[in-house]
Amino acid sequence: MTNILETVVFADGEGVTTEANTTQAGTAANGAEQPEVNPVMSGIMTILPFALVIVLLYFMMIRPQRKREKETKEMINAMKVGDKVVTIGGICGKVVKIKDEFVFIETGNIGTQDEKSVLKMERDAVRSVEGSKK
Repeated sequence: MTNILETVVFADGEGVTTEANTTQAGTAANGAEQPEVNPVMSGIMTILPFALVIVLLYFMMIRPQRKREKETKEMINAMKVGDKVVTIGGICGKVVKIKDEFVFIETGNIGTQDEKSVLKMERDAVRSVEGSKK
């Protein structure tokens, strides 16, 4: 806004006085004024991409995982004697007894028809449950 007088001295010693405009904050070299940057908006614009990534990750990964865990927990809690199950180890069988946190699974005959193979496993080791076919 203010003009400053500058003195330009050439090599031969002649002094020439010229008038020059100074550039101040908010004024570009070509004379157009630049808008002032609000520090609050600058901070928001810096954080906004990170917040968007976190929201995207929540809806793409965390929320569906929690939904699957809830469905699995409900399925295991609804398990009853006579249901056919598959364990996380791939063992297929029929539930013969449920006691606290354990489930007893009949997997088949060992030798004769009277000798049944029964495995004791934790409830959390069950991957899927099919209702009994009665």
